[in-house]
Amino acid sequence: MAEIQTLSSEVDVRKQKILDLREMGEIPYKAKFERTCKIKEAREKLGQKVKIAGRVIFKRVMGKFGFMQIRDIEDKIQISVGRNELDEEAYAFYKKFVDIADFVGVEGEVYTTQTGEVTVKAEKVVLLSKAMRPLPEKFHGLVDTESKYRQRYLDLVSNEDARKVFLGRSKMVSFIRRYLEDHGFLEVETPIIQTNVSGASAKPFFTKHNALDLECNLRIATETWLKQCIAGGFDRVFELGKDFRNEGMDATHLQEFTQVEWYASYWDFEDNIKFFQDFLKELLLSCLGTTTVNYQGYTIEFGSEWDRINYVERMREILGFDFLEIDDVNVFKDKVIASGLFKKSELEEYKSVRAVIDFIYKKKIREGIVNPTILYNYPAVLKTLARRNDATDRITDAFQVVVYGAEICNAYSELVDPLMQRKTLEEQLRDKNAGDDEAMDLDEDFLLAMEHGMPPISGLGFGVDRFIMLMYDLPNIRDSILFPIMR
Repeated sequence: MAEIQTLSSEVDVRKQKILDLREMGEIPYKAKFERTCKIKEAREKLGQKVKIAGRVIFKRVMGKFGFMQIRDIEDKIQISVGRNELDEEAYAFYKKFVDIADFVGVEGEVYTTQTGEVTVKAEKVVLLSKAMRPLPEKFHGLVDTESKYRQRYLDLVSNEDARKVFLGRSKMVSFIRRYLEDHGFLEVETPIIQTNVSGASAKPFFTKHNALDLECNLRIATETWLKQCIAGGFDRVFELGKDFRNEGMDATHLQEFTQVEWYASYWDFEDNIKFFQDFLKELLLSCLGTTTVNYQGYTIEFGSEWDRINYVERMREILGFDFLEIDDVNVFKDKVIASGLFKKSELEEYKSVRAVIDFIYKKKIREGIVNPTILYNYPAVLKTLARRNDATDRITDAFQVVVYGAEICNAYSELVDPLMQRKTLEEQLRDKNAGDDEAMDLDEDFLLAMEHGMPPISGLGFGVDRFIMLMYDLPNIRDSILFPIMR
């Protein structure tokens, strides 16, 4: 209660200062300020005059002299403020009306103090924007998780780690676009509001298009649209944007997440494996300066050769029988239960062979992986849109990369056979009718594009948020995005 009263008192004091400023003819919220450089750049301009701006994060007045610190998203700098540089009126104004959390503009010469601190000797201090509320207590930042997510702006002001993550995220997004463009990919935009659930196995968000009187869904992936671009003549395309999956929340899943998908004509999945390995190594070198990542107590090396696991062969070893030959979900469940791997209650919620296989994989294979590992040769039932292997249509030319138990990409040689694609989508439709709410719709527009002809293609989807977790050792994926949804 005392803390609330103190805050209320502080807000009242600041409100009064705003009223006093207006009565004095001062504008407490200026329209602009002409900077000559940013704070980071000012630190390199010893002996030069600069005009910089930022938020006040520290202030100490000692009679006729004092210091403050101001910062922006990249850096902070010390400002010396004294009567030798400011006249009496300007100095009195500074002492009374400039508070921690305010935005100020400063003009002066950059020098180094006797203690070696780079400092700007203020010849002019301009109050640019008056903050009505103070920063977190003692400027130690937000420790309450909910407050951190709801008030990310305060987290950024007070938390060096948060600034590092989100500056790194911006750099990563910029790198992705530049790398793909440098390798011949063109960026396109595809619809977010759709009339078919397609491109992945996931629960969608639904919405209503009032003008067209249509029941729609938010996209779960960009895949089918990007492949239509390939059919239209684009050689290599990508899209970096938001996808939406209405699924449960945990430390590695978001319902609204950022993903890049790229598709290359005339590649197969082995080409994409090599490209993705090179891409990740260059990304880490660009953003971190190293290919080694420290995550949750483990040292993970992306620069060395990655392990490979044949998905189908490993599952056969675990199950003890050839699971690819079983199409009936109840028969499959009975054999799994008989093997002693899982109890009946653990499999109850899974309504299709696809769902049961995926559950077993996540528990028996994925959870034990730490270092970057390529899983390939996926069962066809799991990859509706992937090319069937030439030797058997029960296996697809697909791969995923798993790191520390999390899938960071999903990729394959694309299925471009319209007859086979119709068959696999009809199988998904049967699963949906049987209660599998992650199954895809039968997308006739996509099938029509495929019937007009597509070249050999390989595509890949890469989750930005999840990889940010790995890069910066974040315990929860919500720490990788600025404004996660809150109840």
